[in-house]
Order: sequence, then C-alpha cells, then structure tokens
Amino acid sequence: MSQIPSLIGWALAMALPGAASAQPAPMQTGSSLTPPANHQAQIEARTSFAPHIVTGSDGHRHLAYELRITSFQSDDNPLKLTRLAIFSDTSQVPMAAIEGAALQGLLNRAQAKGKPDDGVPIGSGLTVPLFLWLSLPAGIRPDSLRHQLTFLTAKGEIEQADNVRATIDKAAPLRIAPPLRGGRWLAVEGPGNAQSHHWGSPVAIDGKLTIPQRFAIDWFGLDGGNHSLRHHYEALTSSVDEDWIGYGKDVLAVADGVVVDARDGITNGKPLRPFETPEDLTARTLYGNFVVLAIAPGAYAHYAHLQQGSVTVRAGEHVRRGEVIGRVGQTGSAGAPHLHFHVSDRPSFEGSEGLPFLIDGFTFYGRGKIEESFDPGIPHPLPGEPSLRKEELPLDGDVVEFP
Repeated sequence: MSQIPSLIGWALAMALPGAASAQPAPMQTGSSLTPPANHQAQIEARTSFAPHIVTGSDGHRHLAYELRITSFQSDDNPLKLTRLAIFSDTSQVPMAAIEGAALQGLLNRAQAKGKPDDGVPIGSGLTVPLFLWLSLPAGIRPDSLRHQLTFLTAKGEIEQADNVRATIDKAAPLRIAPPLRGGRWLAVEGPGNAQSHHWGSPVAIDGKLTIPQRFAIDWFGLDGGNHSLRHHYEALTSSVDEDWIGYGKDVLAVADGVVVDARDGITNGKPLRPFETPEDLTARTLYGNFVVLAIAPGAYAHYAHLQQGSVTVRAGEHVRRGEVIGRVGQTGSAGAPHLHFHVSDRPSFEGSEGLPFLIDGFTFYGRGKIEESFDPGIPHPLPGEPSLRKEELPLDGDVVEFP
C-alpha cells in the first residue's frame, strides 16, 4: 500500500517524537499581481469532490477540497509550482494566494527538516494533490472557484494555467446531534489538518480515488484538567484501556436513522501495541466493532473501535437521535481508546467520500494537543473562556464538552 491506512495512522503518529495535532489556519493571502507567463503550462488540474461551505468552530466559513495536478511537461524541463491564486466566480482579485515555500503546507506530508523548497516540484507524468482549506472572506459566498497556477520550468521559463475551475456544492452541511455526551473531548486528527491520517489518506478502489475520512474526528476523552489518562506512565504501552478517560463512555446516535451495518465480538486491543496493516481497506478490516447508520439520503454516520460487547443495535433496526448504540473502546486499527466518527456518502468505507457536518451544540474550551494530555501530573490549562457554539464543525485540536 502506498498510503498509510487512515485509521492506523494515529498509532504511528503517536510513536513519533514531536507528533502533534495541527490547528487549522486560514490560507495565506498574497498579492493580486501575477507575473506574466511565457507559455501555457502542460498540466491537467482537477477536483474530484465538489466542496461544501461549512462553518468551523473558529467562526469562519471554509471550503475543504483537493486539487490534483498532473504534469505532462517534457522530462528535460520539469515544472515547479510557485504560486496558486484562488478567485471567486468571475472576480479578478484573488481570495487567497499561496506562494513559494508556503505551498509546501498544502501537501499531505510533513515538511522535511531544513530549508523548505521554494515551491512544489511536479515531475513529468506525476500527480501531486494539493489539500486546500480555504477560509472565505466575509460577505462572499461563491458558486464556483477559479484557480490560477503559475509554474517555473527547469530552464527558467514562467508557465501558467489560468482557468482551472471547481464547482461548489450548494447543499447545506448535515446537522447532527453530538456522538458522545458528558465530560470533555479532544478532536484529534480533525477537519482542517491535511497532514492527518484522515484527510491525508486517499483510498483507491477499482480505479477510483476517494477520501472517506475528509472530515473524520478521533474523539479522545479528557478529564477536567484536560488529561486523557488517569495515571502517569513512563511508557504509554504500559497503560490499559481502563486508564484512558474516554474508555467505556456512551456512544450516541447523531440522528434518527436505520442501522445499515454493525458488528460486535472483536477483542479489545492494548494501547499503542503493534498491529498488522490490512491488505484491504474496509470497515471489517479497520473499524473493529462498529455501527454505520443511514441518517439522511446519501449520508451515513460511521462509528468505529467500539468496546467489545457494547454494541446495542443490529442491521435493519431503527434508532432514535440520542440513543445509546455502543461504548468507546479500542478495537480494530486503533492506537488507544477513542471513538472514530465520520459522515460519508456511502455505507461502505471504501469508495465513499467524506461529508462535512454541523453539530447542534457544544461548549468550546480551546485547542490542545493529544501528546500534552498524557501526564496527569502536569497542569494543562487552556487559554480563554469557555463559549457555547451552535451548528459548527469542530476542528482539529478542539477541546469541547457535549450536553
């Protein structure tokens, strides 16, 4: 597999020094001036998923989508992307412009140490995906986007593709109830973080590339001091499931719906222990014990890693919003006890596209990092005052409390 399986990546990231949640940030805005191009760039650029406008917990309206660029340039004169400008509809002034080394932040991989490249090289015949988290300026609600791509060739020529279009899906994001209740919860590898193991892990099945977990969140329970563990451990591999704050907490139906798939009986794992990478990426190879609910036409809520023996529903059953359907566990490809939750357009993991959603209400405490939550002996206060949020999408690193 060329991609790290998306639900496994958290465990791998936890083992790396300095691994952390990245707070989503608006794109950098550059000058509206564009250098003149010598030639038309020999590239193809397309978006396979029409983005929805969704309001995040930062109060901004966002578009999350991927722009895949394939170079058809000759081998002896390869391209480097040096500037990306994004325009609303027919406007001639960009909403955002990203240039030089800042373009590296649009890739779904961590930047190498040292001086970053002053652009994004794209070899002939190769495809590079850019992960775009676009914050819309106030008062602008576009129907479409236009992308202007500027390249520098190895021979020093400036080339450009000026009319790369993307349609915006006008459907409002799905409104749901919280998937958990009581206590604090940390959104790990959440929306807005293109380098997460969720958004950053496309899945290729039968010749089609999709991103099932574009807006997925791994919810980790926290205590009142923002700690995820009850005891201090020199090595987290010494911990057991019951030591994790979120373990065993009730998992709730986010809407009235029908159970389309469910499983129980998979043995609980042990925190941060090695596990094998599955050959196929499906609910049954990744989720452990799980529930999938049909909650609206073309919308399915996926709950993964549930505690063994906790699943209370079966396929075909109707559930009510707020009904307990299982408990937080650590089964399947999970590094530690947490609830994996996402919404997609199909009941299967493979071949589905992740959809944005808005949670009816929650209290926002601030943003944190999972690695800062492990030692209960170290104070971990969050700056600012708690605030009530309504109909917003929790973002990567959010610490929230559900009613």
